Amino acid sequence: MQKLYLLVPLAPLLGAIIAGLFGRYVGPTWSHRATILLVFVSFLASVRIFFDVMEGNTFNGTVYTWLITGDTRFEVGFLIDQLSAIMMIVVSFVSLMVHIYTIGYMHDDPGYQRFFSYISLFTFSMMMLVMSNNFVQLFFGWEAVGLVSYLLIGFWYTRPTAIYANMKAFLVNRVGDFGFLLGIAMILMYFGTLDYASVFAQSSDFANEKIELFPGIPWYVISVICILLFIGAMGKSAQFPLHVWLPDSMEGPTPISALIHAATMVTAGIFMVARMSPLFELSETALTAVLIIGGITTLFMALVAVVQNDIKRVVAFSTLSQLGYMTVALGASAYSAAIFHLMTHAFFKAVLFLGAGSVIIAMHHEQDMQKMGGLKRYMPITYATMFIAALASAGVPGFSGFFSKDAIIEAVHFSSIPGAGFAYFCVLTTVFVTALYTFRLIFMTFHGQERMDKHTKEHLHESPWVVTVPLVILAVPTIAAGWLIDPVVVGDYFKNVIYVDTNHDAIKQLSTEFTGVIGMMSHALSTAPFWLSLIGIFTAWYLYCIQTAIPEKIKNHFGIIYNLLDRKYFIDEFYSWFFASGARNLGTVLWKYGDVKIIDGFFVNGTAKVVALSASIVRRYQTGYIYHYAFTMIVGIVVILTFWLY
Repeated sequence: MQKLYLLVPLAPLLGAIIAGLFGRYVGPTWSHRATILLVFVSFLASVRIFFDVMEGNTFNGTVYTWLITGDTRFEVGFLIDQLSAIMMIVVSFVSLMVHIYTIGYMHDDPGYQRFFSYISLFTFSMMMLVMSNNFVQLFFGWEAVGLVSYLLIGFWYTRPTAIYANMKAFLVNRVGDFGFLLGIAMILMYFGTLDYASVFAQSSDFANEKIELFPGIPWYVISVICILLFIGAMGKSAQFPLHVWLPDSMEGPTPISALIHAATMVTAGIFMVARMSPLFELSETALTAVLIIGGITTLFMALVAVVQNDIKRVVAFSTLSQLGYMTVALGASAYSAAIFHLMTHAFFKAVLFLGAGSVIIAMHHEQDMQKMGGLKRYMPITYATMFIAALASAGVPGFSGFFSKDAIIEAVHFSSIPGAGFAYFCVLTTVFVTALYTFRLIFMTFHGQERMDKHTKEHLHESPWVVTVPLVILAVPTIAAGWLIDPVVVGDYFKNVIYVDTNHDAIKQLSTEFTGVIGMMSHALSTAPFWLSLIGIFTAWYLYCIQTAIPEKIKNHFGIIYNLLDRKYFIDEFYSWFFASGARNLGTVLWKYGDVKIIDGFFVNGTAKVVALSASIVRRYQTGYIYHYAFTMIVGIVVILTFWLY
């Protein structure tokens, strides 16, 4: 079985090598055939491993020892349990669909083979992350997905906007990764090991250990470690205030939007916090921070999505909001609900991203929804699949998003962790906002008047099968995945994998009221989330299908609020002014005064001036006259005698 474990990450790596190093020799066709086949092999292996885990066969062991220094070992190892097994299936399945979709989307791109190499390498990196059993390998996978995402976001490197976006993603993630690395360093310092099992076994011993980060202000070591680790998750999973990179990353090709922003990179932080549950459960301070950050991200990013007109940016801000839902669930100790929403979100968000790409292909790479409309009759398959995904995103009963989102809302409602009240308000309000912006996208794109130009309209047609087949396949779990809520969330699927303190166990309270899938759907008809979702859908239909002039009037009447949302709360401008301009101004000051005045002016030129001045004085005594030299000698003797006598 261990050979099968190795096959899961190494198969995509081999595909990346074939397409990347030998792509020019094997050609575009065999590049995509090789990478798709090897990712399919990884998916099949993941499925086999999943069923093996369900039979009770887990694994935690070292594959390769890289370095030993003192008592510390740096190893490559795998932890195969229920959590990693479900992540392996989600990542490999979505990656496989994206690989197939890419054939149609990137078929005429000069970097075709390079793109397939990148996305296969990304799959390898993500697999190494989710399968790791130690912090060294976790950090390797963490940084590897960051590197490949940098390459993918800036794939079209001739575009200045793409270069700006990938540099922005790289720098923002470095901020989070710095905190993440400090957290790992503190674990090594206190626990003396980087192995998950060893750290978790010792965690209770350090529950009351304190450290003074500032003199006279003690902090619990566990709280500091968890907050530092969560800072890493804030960067990778795009949580406020480190969320600014994700919307700009839409500059990359659409397939990577689905791969990075639906099922893989942005969910790495969610997975990491769930994996670290034995540590986070010892710190109510850290859980409160997670709750509040998640609540802010959920609501405030959803509001921004309402005013976006770029179809990909609407879905991007939707991703930010949904990641906020997962983060709130983590803060409420509802780890199983967070992972369940990670899974359901991966499917319906992949459909929305890939569907948006299908629309962009048909519209000759036009992304402005104000120039679309009426696409329903031209693109029936794309419309049907995106409509299903929209229902799931809005949380309509029966679709996958309903079950996971409702579980999170109820878990937060039951939670007693400080900040749960604020988070509950945020997630409940966001239900309405999510339904509004999601169906705004559907109605503006597929319904109403046709607003495209004549040339585009004449060439409108459904996308090729390599684009639509992945959409149809992904639409199936978008509908059905939520029906697994019984074993995954309220059941014992994560038993002995995720640890929850008895004082924080909101899922236990949720399970006492769970009456099965049908009962959950029927009960939802009398709850606030259902009616908020329904009102949001109706509002979108009324504003963008019936009274289409009202949105413009609202925009003009509430210009200040609209501008605030359109400019994303001016956070980008603040970062640009405070950090970017601040760094440039600091550099200017250091250059003008540090370099020019002090280093060049005082030390370099100053030394030369002192030597020149000394030489000019000494030169006056070198006249060539004997009596001048005799006089100088007499003066020198007088000076020496004076010092000697006194």
